[in-house]
Formats: sequence, C-alpha cells, structure tokens
Amino acid sequence: MIRYRTWGEGPFSVALVHGGPGAPGEMGPVARELSVAHGIFEPFQAATSVRGQVIELAAHLREHAALPAVLVGHSWGAMLGLLVAAAHPSTVAKLVLIGSGPLDPVYAARIMETRLGRLTKEDRDELVLLQKTLNDPSELPSSAEFARYGDLSARADSVDPIATEPAGFAFQVALHRQVWDEAAALRASGYFIEQARAVACPVVVIHGASDPHPVLGVVGPLADAGLSPRVHILAACGHTPWIERQAREGFFALLKSEIAEPGR
Repeated sequence: MIRYRTWGEGPFSVALVHGGPGAPGEMGPVARELSVAHGIFEPFQAATSVRGQVIELAAHLREHAALPAVLVGHSWGAMLGLLVAAAHPSTVAKLVLIGSGPLDPVYAARIMETRLGRLTKEDRDELVLLQKTLNDPSELPSSAEFARYGDLSARADSVDPIATEPAGFAFQVALHRQVWDEAAALRASGYFIEQARAVACPVVVIHGASDPHPVLGVVGPLADAGLSPRVHILAACGHTPWIERQAREGFFALLKSEIAEPGR
C-alpha cells in the first residue's frame, strides 16, 4: 500500500488523517474538495501500535507537510491527531477533530446502544453477532465480516447519506484490532485526557448532532484537560459530515473557514 497521497499544489499545509484505525483513503472526498485552494497531504497509517502511529504520523508530517500544519482528523484520526499535537507540538498549527471518538470511556458504551436503537431488529441481531466475532481474541474476523459490520454501523451512523465512492484501499482488519485494542485500554486509563493537557495549539471540534459518538465525550474531557475548543455542531448530520446530504455544504464551508485562519 502507498504511504500517502498529495492533492493540489504545494506547500502541503493541511494534513487529513483517516479513521478506523485501518481505513486508508476515507478522507479522499474531503481532500479533493479542499485541494482547490490548499495543498493537501493525506497520510496513511501502517504502524500496528498507538505509539507507532504517533511516531509514524509525526514523521510523515516532517517529511512531506509544510509545518506547522493544520491537522484534520476524523474519528480515530481525530484521536490520533490529538496525541501527535501533544507529543510533537511544533508540527501542528491547529487541530480539527471531526466526529472524534470519545476520549473518556464513560461515553463509549453509548455508541453501540445508539446504533442498535436506529436499526431494524434483524439488523440489530446481526450487528450484535458480528461485534462478538470482532471482539473474539482467538480469531481474526474475515474481510467480509468486517465489511458487513461497517455497512451496518454506517447505516446507523448517518442521517441522509449520499452515494459514496469506494475509498480504493482495503480495510486493514489486523491493524485495526491491534491498534484499537490498545487505544481502548489507553482511553480507559485516562491517557487521552492526560495527553490533551500538553496540547498548545487551537482546537476545533466539528461534530454531527446525530453522531452516535457523543460530543460530550469529546468536549468534556478536553475541558477537563484545560482546553477550550471551539465547538461546531452540525444539524441533520451523523458521524461522517461529508456524506450527509443536508450537512455537507455547511461542513465544507466551516472547515474551509477554520483552515483559512490556523491561528484562531
């Protein structure tokens, strides 16, 4: 797999960090939209540990981006971006967290509860069975099982989605399990809140009002860490704003405005 993509013309002052972990290429539609006015760097993560991904992303930025860069992360990419901003402050001018996963485990349990409440009984039963398979440490789920889990989750995570293009890269199932298992344990220990205390750059939270990942699980822990993020809640929007028919235009306008003023 390639290590990164660039969009538009340099300098590449905006970096888009995908989620998953293990979902390379998901930020492609955002990169395409932003590249009209900015050079965009889209790094892919290959390291199989949280610390490894932090080191890897910081190295990507130093090698390919114009520093300090505006770091825009989605879901797990938002959480990873927070760790990079904390550990490597000279690389990040502004941190934009889109649909971030909760930074406090208290809020994490609500995600599946919300998803199940939005699905039919048949889909609920299937999602529960798939989650048991995904959480079974004795066996790695197949790509097909993981894809089906992703499809059902995406159905619950969105409000009014448009047809989306394939990312063009296979989801990295083994990497996802290795990194996310570690990330979940670190979250339970309070690690993300502890690291957030070292973030010195401006922080922006962009979150869908209907995202199953509760926004209080992001802004509350950031406040506990002494940060005062600027928070934007998007109506008629789930976990992935750029696929939401009613929210995508406002999302892109907001993101472009935040990128235009990295020091604000």
